[in-house]
Amino acid sequence: MAKVARRPETFDRDGQDGDGTPPVEDPTAEVLLEALERSGLSRRTRDWVRAALWGDEAVSAVLDGREMPEPAPSSAPRQQGGAPHSQLTGIRVQGFRGIGRPAELIFPTGPGLHVIVGRNGSGKSSFAEAAEAALTGRNPRWDAMPTGWRDGWRNLHFDDRTEASVDIHFAGDSAPTRITRRWTGESVRSARGEGVRPDGEVSRLRSLDWGEDLVRYRPFLSYDELGRTVTGRAAELYDTLTALLGLTDLTEAERRLARVCDGLAKRRDRPSRDLRVLLEALRASDDPRAERAVSLLTAPQFDLAELRRIAADDGPADPAQHVVLRRLRRLSVPERVVIADVVNELRGASMELAMAAGTKGDHAYGVVNLLEQALEHHERHPTETTCPTCSASGALGPDWVRKAKAQVRTLRPQAATAEAAHERASAARDQARFLLSPMPSWLPADSELGQVWALWESGNTITDLAELAEHIETVGRQLRTAAISARRDAGERLEDPTGGWAELAGRLSEWLEDAQDAIGARELLGPAEEALEWLSERARELRAERLGPVASQAEQVWYRLRQERHIDLQGMRLIGRGVRRRVEVDVAVDGVEDQTSAPGLLSQGEFQALALSICLPRALVEGNPFGFLVLDDPVQAMDTETVEGLASVLADAGRYRQLIVFTHDTRLPDAMQRLGGPASIRTINRDAMSNVWLDEGR
Repeated sequence: MAKVARRPETFDRDGQDGDGTPPVEDPTAEVLLEALERSGLSRRTRDWVRAALWGDEAVSAVLDGREMPEPAPSSAPRQQGGAPHSQLTGIRVQGFRGIGRPAELIFPTGPGLHVIVGRNGSGKSSFAEAAEAALTGRNPRWDAMPTGWRDGWRNLHFDDRTEASVDIHFAGDSAPTRITRRWTGESVRSARGEGVRPDGEVSRLRSLDWGEDLVRYRPFLSYDELGRTVTGRAAELYDTLTALLGLTDLTEAERRLARVCDGLAKRRDRPSRDLRVLLEALRASDDPRAERAVSLLTAPQFDLAELRRIAADDGPADPAQHVVLRRLRRLSVPERVVIADVVNELRGASMELAMAAGTKGDHAYGVVNLLEQALEHHERHPTETTCPTCSASGALGPDWVRKAKAQVRTLRPQAATAEAAHERASAARDQARFLLSPMPSWLPADSELGQVWALWESGNTITDLAELAEHIETVGRQLRTAAISARRDAGERLEDPTGGWAELAGRLSEWLEDAQDAIGARELLGPAEEALEWLSERARELRAERLGPVASQAEQVWYRLRQERHIDLQGMRLIGRGVRRRVEVDVAVDGVEDQTSAPGLLSQGEFQALALSICLPRALVEGNPFGFLVLDDPVQAMDTETVEGLASVLADAGRYRQLIVFTHDTRLPDAMQRLGGPASIRTINRDAMSNVWLDEGR
């Protein structure tokens, strides 16, 4: 934009049409859609633009290949019938911050400049913040305040209710509507609001139909906000101006489409980005399926079907070994207590046999066993009389049977102790044979457990009870240790019987899903990026077109505030999107147009004047339903020459808007009196008990 070379005389008169109603908001979406149909873009590209304008649901539909839903009613531009033009006719406050007993400010309807001047602590900001709280329920300054301030926001000298009211006169009404907020809780945000219309009807504040206008055209401008305009976050001013120009939906559509393109680009690039890590993991595996997958993934062309088959085969590489592992996990071996019982019994029986050996009882036990076996043989073969041991003919017969049985009866008592020892030894051997079970046929003989089990089983050939007891005790301990280790190892391996391949197969499956998704994302991304480029270009054109009048107003204000300084405001631009969005302000000092360094040469007062140049035109923009603007301490840090310029700017703006200025600096009302323009100047006072009153005139 060219350097300003002339001194503008007045503001453009905006804010009302000839019939006294606010102008209709420009239907941005309709303008874009009409341009879209003339663009010659492909159908898929046009679908992306429409979806971005219509909302997230429509974008999701295009992403999923579904039919786009109709746009939500809230996304359509607001037509006539919104909030009528309004004026502020009164502020009433009690029990809030520096104001105790009820105090009020009354203003006439219509344009005009009203200055409320008073020292610090006189209640100026309390009036300004109470008016904003009454209309919006909050104040941006509260968000940055410490807890101590929030706890002390009620007035200390007034125990009655805390309340703030504003009287708003809407065009066409016979009297003002009173909007009131009452605080009943301990929090500064606990206020409840209501509106009382001229006919006495009480309604909710949302019925006033201001919608987002309280954000877009916020009729309050504080010193803090002026400071944040040029020193705060770049996105804040961008969002404020975007909303002011009716381009919020367009900006959101651009962000929405940019997010889609970023997401599609990430989906497209994800397989290539993750392939190197996947290959490293596959190469580290000794599974033949991993080796095959590496071969396919490093080929010039991917065989996705074969890769899917490999990834689907996530079972063990050796099914027979898997069966062995499952059986090993359930394998049982003798418990320690059972082994100990058998060993103790074998040793006890061995001792009893040793004690009975060579005794008369042991001899009797042997004879009894021989006679009983002979008698049993004779009973089976009663006709045989020849002795089977000595071959004596006629030795066996009824007489021999009678004598043998008598001898058995005689010897049995003598053989009782030896017989009991032998019976105990036989039972102990039976227990040992049961314990020394054969090795399972499925257990690999060359495994550690198989070798120990073979040694364990060899105990069946041991006849000596003491030696058998030692074998069972020693080898049994080894068997239990080997079995427990084998079971644990089998359990761990059965958690992943594939030896790590299952996890690799899962990663390969995920990569294949990403690869398939990347193909679809690549197909969607081209039209989406083309749509974003087209939409961004149209957005730049619309922003430049709509920002032009506001930038021009800002230049006019700056020209009058700068006085004799050689500092030029050369233009404003809305650039970037998302986290990079910002308002670029071109400032030249002494004709140097290096915008990167010139702002650093501005003083604090010049920064404030620059911020005021940017913020003040929003009160005059077309479509603003608020015919008033409340400014709180706009003079701080300004020198006398800048204050003179500000007085001239405010006096001129007061011809078309109702301006209410709170200030502690007497230079502003003095400058206004020197100008001789129509301005209402009142002085605000406050005593030690928070009683506030106003003196008319100065």
